[in-house]
Amino acid sequence: MLLVLNAGSSSLKFALYPQQVAAAPLADGLLEWRDGQLSGVLRQDGEADCHWQDEAGAQPHARMLGWLLHTLTARQLPVQAAVHRVVHGGSHFTQALRLDARILAELEALTPLAPLHQPHNLAAVAQLAQLQPDLPQFACFDTAFHSSQPELAQWFALPRSWFEQGVRRYGFHGLSYAWVAHRLPELHPQAGDAKVVALHLGNGASACAMQGMRSVASSMGFTALDGLMMGSRCGQIDPGVLLYAQQHLGMDVGAVEKLLYRQSGLLGVSGLSSDMRTLLASDAPAARFAVELFCYRAACEVGALATALGGLDVLVFTGGIGEHAAPVRAMICERLAWLGLALDDRANRDHATRLHATASRISVYRIEADEARQMVREVQPLLNR
Repeated sequence: MLLVLNAGSSSLKFALYPQQVAAAPLADGLLEWRDGQLSGVLRQDGEADCHWQDEAGAQPHARMLGWLLHTLTARQLPVQAAVHRVVHGGSHFTQALRLDARILAELEALTPLAPLHQPHNLAAVAQLAQLQPDLPQFACFDTAFHSSQPELAQWFALPRSWFEQGVRRYGFHGLSYAWVAHRLPELHPQAGDAKVVALHLGNGASACAMQGMRSVASSMGFTALDGLMMGSRCGQIDPGVLLYAQQHLGMDVGAVEKLLYRQSGLLGVSGLSSDMRTLLASDAPAARFAVELFCYRAACEVGALATALGGLDVLVFTGGIGEHAAPVRAMICERLAWLGLALDDRANRDHATRLHATASRISVYRIEADEARQMVREVQPLLNR
């Protein structure tokens, strides 16, 4: 059995698959750590039949993993290998691989480029190794899908030596986009030749331009901070704002980092919440403005990526907001009507897979993200060696 893990700062998403691509996991669930308490739900055969609560103690993530392994073994679902989502693979790691001490050290060096994610991704690897030292562990990278981008799309206008030292645009949400690239041809037979922009909209948000189902440009850059407005991350910003914050407002590096990663985006603009559901349900003018700004920025990015592609044939929505927030999809598509894009309003309200009206010049699809299955797809060839 292959255990798929996505570790965050206070949560651990998991899914257990047979060691081949399957339509559904044998078991899956979510473990969380909040206010000194651990909780978890395990679903087997689609039913949430196991609930857990405990004190967090000194090593909450290790306790969560320990409970998970014990519970799976008790249900005769032994784990034979594990694969981790790792957000940043840098320029060297462009495909799934088996983890060892050397590779882990290189990945730890990338932590400053993904401070919200990388430490927790790698901590889960170390904790699982303590619990089961002989268990093979693998990694799939959110940056890997974008390694196909041309060099022109990777550069910042900085001295050449910076690019040579790894300061370049990497792109993120690659596992989500790889799943879109896998699924879209099943829905749109001409996808292989199409000019596609996919929007991964969630607490983290980004856009990706694809041609031949390969990434050619993306909105995120050196870190997962650039590009679209997000839940609590600012997205695109004039670097001069950061100089102003430090030189004239007296903010140190830590305060600026907190501002950009945790106090901006939907949360900062609305002053209410980073959750799109809360903002859509609110009558507060600031909440409505935050939603409008989110949609405006997304539509502008679609236009920019269409320029990189030389046109646009297909628009894809994925991610938690992209899949479930019909008003957001409608507002974005309304701003793209000049391209000949027309939504089927009923299909959009019903969260259908095909969202475009018959007369639309651009096809629009809603694809449910499944990063876990994509990770199984990527690591499967390594398991058979």
